[in-house]
Amino acid sequence: MFPPLYAILDPDVARTPLLTLAESLADAGVRLMQLRDKRSGAGKLHAQTRELVALLAPRGVRLIVNDRPDVAAMAGAGGVHVGQDDLPVEEARRVCGAGLWVGVSTHNSEQLRRAVATSADYIAVGPIFPTATKENPGPVVGVEFIRAARGLTQKPLVAIGGITLERAGEVFAAGADSVAVINDILKAPDPAARAHAYLEVAKRVRPRSR
Repeated sequence: MFPPLYAILDPDVARTPLLTLAESLADAGVRLMQLRDKRSGAGKLHAQTRELVALLAPRGVRLIVNDRPDVAAMAGAGGVHVGQDDLPVEEARRVCGAGLWVGVSTHNSEQLRRAVATSADYIAVGPIFPTATKENPGPVVGVEFIRAARGLTQKPLVAIGGITLERAGEVFAAGADSVAVINDILKAPDPAARAHAYLEVAKRVRPRSR
């Protein structure tokens, strides 16, 4: 079953060192994380990814690298996530190899249909709600887009964009397999407790078939 919580580790948002944060989230039960670092150069990103993999892999946590399939492959990460302006899914897979996950972001029906036809291991849809994380976010698509997407694919769907604990239930109910969260976890007084609360919502709301 696809992990219900996809925690995004962003050094620009985190209030504690990423290793400390990642360890606490893993201890809370999070099994899927993404390193999203838009500022660091390749060398620092590679080193940071290797440190996170060394910490998380023994705990059964898959680490995804944002944007960079080369770094994901070289550092032993569990996959890469690409956006519409990054390498296409199949090109990213050629770089990182068949054993790693490749996820892709989609923001409208046309992008979704194209993603469904690829070998993507999961498809992110959003922004579901208004978000302040991205500088130029796409138009808000709402939970109805999740329902529409669910009718088009059996691939795991990851909802992203402005998701909070209070909204997670309706997102799961609309058909999302997982919620990707940045601010609502990283800026919480206790990120681990907040993550655990998301997992409890998923247990109650997410259909067992997913």
